[in-house]
Amino acid sequence: MIKVLINAYACSPNMGSEPGMAWNWCVNLARYCELFIITEGEFRERIETVVPTLPHGQNMHFYYNPVPEKVRQMCWNQGDWRFYKYYKRWQKKTAEIAEDICQKENVDILHQLNMIGFREPGYLWQVSKKTGIPFVWGPIDAKDSFPMAYAQNADFKIQMFLRIKNLITRLQLRFSRRVKAAAKQACVVVGASSNSVKSLKNYLNIDASLVNETGCNISSEIGFAEIKYKDAFDILWVGKFDFRKQLELALRAIAAMKLDNIRLHIVGGGNDEPYKNLASDLGISSCCVWHGLVSHDTVQNMMKQCDVLLFTSVAEGTPHVVLEAIANGLPVICFDTCGHGDCVTNDVGIKIPLTNPEQSVKDFANAISMLHDNRTLLQTMSKNCYKRACELSWDNKAKLVLAMYENVLKKH
Repeated sequence: MIKVLINAYACSPNMGSEPGMAWNWCVNLARYCELFIITEGEFRERIETVVPTLPHGQNMHFYYNPVPEKVRQMCWNQGDWRFYKYYKRWQKKTAEIAEDICQKENVDILHQLNMIGFREPGYLWQVSKKTGIPFVWGPIDAKDSFPMAYAQNADFKIQMFLRIKNLITRLQLRFSRRVKAAAKQACVVVGASSNSVKSLKNYLNIDASLVNETGCNISSEIGFAEIKYKDAFDILWVGKFDFRKQLELALRAIAAMKLDNIRLHIVGGGNDEPYKNLASDLGISSCCVWHGLVSHDTVQNMMKQCDVLLFTSVAEGTPHVVLEAIANGLPVICFDTCGHGDCVTNDVGIKIPLTNPEQSVKDFANAISMLHDNRTLLQTMSKNCYKRACELSWDNKAKLVLAMYENVLKKH
């Protein structure tokens, strides 16, 4: 069995985002490998409660490198650049722990797993240089810019932040010494999206492999959807109420369709007042059902009852809500970008190009109208979701990475 040392700053059972992503990778890789996982200590109690209950828990060995509570708060406050100072220190200490593990265990592979941002590649690549153990990096998110055409309605402060971030991102991709060093040392670099693979090629001349950073949980119940003969055509929208999620596009697309039997179910947190006012101005308040923040189970049930997921975000990694929709047999309408652009195929949904907000409203309205008017096509897409969910399953992705490990060891 291959022994893999994994660097996963955020890792926890029963969570989404980065902690849940790393946990699912580790749980599924543990079916095929023995893992030595270095993580931060915030979720230690959860981890140590769950690991003994897992079928392959004996293959998961955790090592903890905790940080002060103030650093954890910086991490949770996305956009707090102060975190990177402490995160870099954490990576240095983690490399020391990794070297010690390598001296005691016959480790075959070093894997920098998360956080997925390219800006902080950690120091396992240095451990690789010292020990000769092959180094794998990714999946990493290396998109080079936010599409500024979709920030036109954001306030001036946010627009300036995005422009500065876009510039810094490009400069870091092109000139960061540690990013270049880590990429050079890596036997395999994995991109979290087609956008990331393209950026890695453009800026670092790396032919990265594409594996989206999150996966599907498979249910045997999906893929047997019947045509829903009902008065309303139910559309589900899930996300935070901020400019990245582009709820405004969804509302304007509904207004452009001028259909009486559309119900837009809106799930999410944040300040919804501006969007409710927009819905009123557009004359579609009666079409909108504002659910607010609801439980994960409630969202899953809503997916089983709705006809389509409308996902209007323009800046993501690989959004888990899209994978959950596919796993629930719910066709998806989204932009052809980021991780959702990779996951949604023509068999399970409709993708529209990134252009500008005005054109996107027309494109979303046309896509919704197509499925509204052709329920047979909608049913076919729903039935196709089972096959696509299997392709995107955690186990399938673990097997892809296992094959990468095996290929690296053969060459090494």
